[in-house]
Order: sequence, then C-alpha cells, then structure tokens
Amino acid sequence: MEVEKTEKNITEENESKIIYRGWKVMPFIIGNETFEKLGIVGSSSNLVIYLTTVFNMKSITAAKVVNIYGGTSNFGTIVAAFLCDSYFGRYKTLSFAMIACFLGSVAMDLTAVFPQLHPAKCAKEIGSVCSGPSIGQIMFLAGAMVLLVIGAGGIRPCNLPFGADQFDPKTKEGKRGIESFFNWYFFTFTFAQMVSLTLIVYVQSNVSWSIGLAIPAILMLLGCIIFFAGSKLYVKVKASGSPIHSITRVIVVAIKKRRLKPVGSNELYNYIGKDFKNSKLGHTEQFRFLDKSAIQTQDDKLNKDGSPVDPWKLCSMQQVEEVKCVIRVLPVWLPAALFYLAYIQQTTYTIFQSLQSDRRLSSGSFRIPAATYTVFLMLGMTIFIPIYDRVLVPFFRKYTGKDGGITQLQRVGAGMFLCITSMMVSGIVEQYRRKVALTKPTLGFAPRKGAISSMSGMWLIPQLVLMGIADALAGVGQMEFYYKQFPENMRSFAGSLYYCGIGLASYLSTFLLSAVHDMTEGFSGGSWLPEDLNKGRLEYFYFLVAGIMTLNFAYFLLVSHWYRYKDVVAKDKDLDKSSDEFDKVSV
Repeated sequence: MEVEKTEKNITEENESKIIYRGWKVMPFIIGNETFEKLGIVGSSSNLVIYLTTVFNMKSITAAKVVNIYGGTSNFGTIVAAFLCDSYFGRYKTLSFAMIACFLGSVAMDLTAVFPQLHPAKCAKEIGSVCSGPSIGQIMFLAGAMVLLVIGAGGIRPCNLPFGADQFDPKTKEGKRGIESFFNWYFFTFTFAQMVSLTLIVYVQSNVSWSIGLAIPAILMLLGCIIFFAGSKLYVKVKASGSPIHSITRVIVVAIKKRRLKPVGSNELYNYIGKDFKNSKLGHTEQFRFLDKSAIQTQDDKLNKDGSPVDPWKLCSMQQVEEVKCVIRVLPVWLPAALFYLAYIQQTTYTIFQSLQSDRRLSSGSFRIPAATYTVFLMLGMTIFIPIYDRVLVPFFRKYTGKDGGITQLQRVGAGMFLCITSMMVSGIVEQYRRKVALTKPTLGFAPRKGAISSMSGMWLIPQLVLMGIADALAGVGQMEFYYKQFPENMRSFAGSLYYCGIGLASYLSTFLLSAVHDMTEGFSGGSWLPEDLNKGRLEYFYFLVAGIMTLNFAYFLLVSHWYRYKDVVAKDKDLDKSSDEFDKVSV
C-alpha cells in the first residue's frame, strides 16, 4: 500500500511539473506549420505536370503515379499514428517525419537540377519520339517520393494534437487557446495551398523546375529550424499506448468466450478506473456478440481495485461499447471515402483539360499555369465554409433544433450529391471543349498533347468550385463525424481513418484509370483517355465516375439510415457537448 501511494504521489508531482507555455511557443509551431505545409504542398501540387514534362511520362501513367503517391501518403498515417501512440510520442515522430520530408524535397529538386537524373527533353513537334526515364532515374525519383511519403504520413496525424498539447485543457484559457490554434492551423493550411498553387506553381511552370522545386526544400529547412528552435519549451507527451491494442483485446476475448450464453446489460462487467477520461457510454444492442467479452466467469480474477488481473480474459462493457463505435463507423466510412474517387479526378484530369484549353487572361500573353486551376477548388471550399457556419447552420437550426443545423451524415450526404453534380458538369464542359477544338480554329498545339481548344479555361471553374463546396460538406463533415463518434482516446486514430479513406480512393482511382484505358483502347473510336484529349472521350469517363458516385450515394443513404449515433450516459452528456464544441473547431 505504501509503495502504491508513493508511486501515485510521484505521478501527481510529475503532472504538476508540466509547464504549459501555450501561445509563447506558438510562433515556433505555427511558423513551422506554415513553412512545412508550403514545402509539402509545393513539392507535390504540380507533380503531375512535372512527371509529364520532365520525366516524359504519358498522362495516364503520371496520373497513376500521383494517385499511388497520394494513396500511400494517406495510408501511412495509420502506421505513423500507431508508432506515435505506442512507442515514440508526437515530438519524436514529428521530428523524424520533418527531416524525412526535407530530405525528400531536396532529392526531388535534384532530379530537376542534374540532367543525369531525368530523361532528355522532348522535342515540341507533334509525333516526335521521346525517351522515357531509365531505371536508375526512376529509382532515384521513387526514393525522393518515399521520403516525402514518410514525412507526410508522420506529420499529418501528429501536428494538430502536438499543437494542442501545448495548452492546458483543464483551464478556460487553455481551452480557448486550443480553439484559436485550430483556427490558425486551418488558416496556414489554406494559405499554403493558395501560395503553392499560384506562386510556386508559376515558378515551376514558367521560370525553372530547378528553382521551383528548390523553394519547397528551402521552406522545409526553415520549418525544421523554427521547430527545433523551440524544442526545450514544448510539452512532450509520452506514448501512452495505441487504441488498436484495446480493439484487438475486445475482439480476441469475445472469440474466446463465444460459447457463453448472452446475459443482460446489467450483468456485464463494467469496471471504470479513476483516471478514465472518455465519455461513459450506454449499452447498445448492435454487435451483441462482442458483449461476451464483458461476461465475468469464475476463472476471471479481479485486483483489489476491481480491475481484471488479466485484461486478455475480461473486458469492461465500456471497452466493448468503444469498439462498437469503431465497427459501427466502418460501413459508413467506405462510401464516404469513395467521395474522393471523384475529387481526385478534379486534381489530375482537369489539369490535362486546362493544358488543351485557352489559359490566357483576357487578350494578354499571360497564361495561367495548368496546375493553378485547382486553386479554384480551394477557393470554393474556403469561401463556402464561413457561409455554411454563419448563414446555413443558424437557418437549419431554426427548423431542426440541432446545434449543427443538420447531422454530420446529412452534411456528408449533401456533399456527395454535389460531387455527382460536379462530375456531370465536368463531362458537359469537356464535351464542349472537345467540340470547339474539332470544329473551330485552334490556338496552336500543346507539346506531346494536341490542338489547344479556343474554349476559355474559365469554363473549368464551375466544376472545381462545385467540388470545393462538396469537400467543405463531405470532407469536413467526415472529419467531424469521425471525431465525434470515436471515443476520446481514439481521435488520432479517427483522423488516420479519414486519411486512409483518401488513400483507398487514390488506389481505386489508379485501378479505374487502368481498367478504362485498357478496355477502351480496342474500341473503334480509340481509348477514352489518350494523350490528346481531342481524340479521346474524357467526358464518358467523367459520366462513368458520376454513375459510380450515384450508386455509392445510394449505398451511403442505406447505411446512414442504419447507423446509430454514439449514446453517451446522461451524466456525461454535458461533458460530451463541450467536447463537441472542441471538435467543431478541430475540424
């Protein structure tokens, strides 16, 4: 008993020694966030153009590579979150990831600087033969992308929680600081996207790839310097164990006890420790086979404080319900993730559309860089979010009585509907662009592509803005949904699940592009997705994606009707409500 008291006192003393410096360390963290985002986005936002112009890849090959790169980066977050929670903590994970990102940015720049690291430049004449990259050049490029994947995968699940760690969550000032930090985080992310898609992309496309890729590397170096300069001032939360362990434990125990007869919810073992911080959950009837892991048998021994001697033989009802929260979300996660199957097309093939459209501003000679058009997607999202928050939410609140105006799944559903609309508009615009290119005078030829349609590139803006608004609803709605429906100690895992959804969509997009190209290549009219879009039927591909999204939307409506929101025990509802307010900001 004396030993236990001594250990408890030591723990309390260690907790009391934590110095939350809050805004005093924010210049280091927010400064790092700004430069780090500029570096990562600057290295990848124009990647599809870089691969087609410098590495002489075909458009469809470049799109596949970008999809695989994006998918692997997003799937990497689940690995990084596990390592962070289980072994290294956020500071060490962030440190390693940032150095990897910097090295990846440098390596990517080297592929542009040294002629030996990329193939010879193609001639501009139509029909000229281009030499592709060698195995060595591909390997070096792949190494640079692997470093960027490691960096992005480690930074995404850790940077938000690490910033929030610097504020004391038990004080009003700390809670307000966390809210303000999340606002600043979103601002820096949007700012980085805007700068990267305009200034950095312009330098890359019109000045020099060597200089344009050196800028992100320099910015990443500045981000690292700023981050490590505040090293001695940060609150560094140690790894406390991954929630994956708890999920695995409940499933394993339920399998071991599968032959036990079901019992009532009041007979289930439900020990809750003194240091338990999650909201207490009520018993639910779904997935009742998991309840067997909370049935106490004669072989299940307890410690003096009521906790199980062997947690791999007995789980509490609270643990079971937390696992149910995760399993319940998965059927909804799949169709919500497939939203990004359409989103990805607007960040790849819309760029190829712009290359064969009139990108001039008015009658001047300045041409908008092809990759810059995706800034309109970001603008649509950024402008719509305050309109939604300040105008639509209060309007809907009057009729529904809900704090958020509508439920999170209704918000995601609205975004998925607009996503379908965006793809239909994309198909119609592509039909018009191609018709103009084939029936009216053209504006010359795009290198290795074909005739440039006299249709203004501004016609591409509606589909991008619609997709931006759809992302503001479906994308942000997903993050809010996962954060609110997962137990508090699983919220970093919830963020990783969101990114894994984007990764899944990226891989599916790669598969879909390959399947459509291979199947249509033998058609009498040729492939739908050739190098010269004027000879293809890109609009058919867009309509196909819209059809897939329609079927996906129908499935989403079905599982949304089946879904039951997390049931918080009455005495914890006030706490959960305040937590929801925190989540609104964190999204």
